[in-house]
Amino acid sequence: MQRMLIGMSQEKLGEALGLTFQQVQKYEKGTNRIGASRLYEIGAVLGVPIEYFFEGLERGTAPAGNGQARGGLDVGMLSTAEGIQLNSAFFAIPDPKLRRRVLELIKALSGREDEAETILAEGKRHNYGE
Repeated sequence: MQRMLIGMSQEKLGEALGLTFQQVQKYEKGTNRIGASRLYEIGAVLGVPIEYFFEGLERGTAPAGNGQARGGLDVGMLSTAEGIQLNSAFFAIPDPKLRRRVLELIKALSGREDEAETILAEGKRHNYGE
């Protein structure tokens, strides 16, 4: 989440928008819906275009409402502090081969070795090294 990446608290974002931090919290958790104009304001405060909030979505698709996108991907995880830390740490690994190995380890620990094998096969097919 952009707010966390730039080190802005929910309270500071709320102040900039004329909202309480509790309302910001409800928006982030998905408890309350965000109107288009409010989303635009949030983007302006965070320094991102409104399209930022829709990156990765295919045209005409939407999450199922429980944080799970089609195909079982947990998109809600990306808006948690732990998810942001995991993402930042993973992409801070400079060696692509080592990143693949870390991915293999995570898949093995989660019992999803078959997915790790598929991802590795894709990487080899696209010459991402080994």
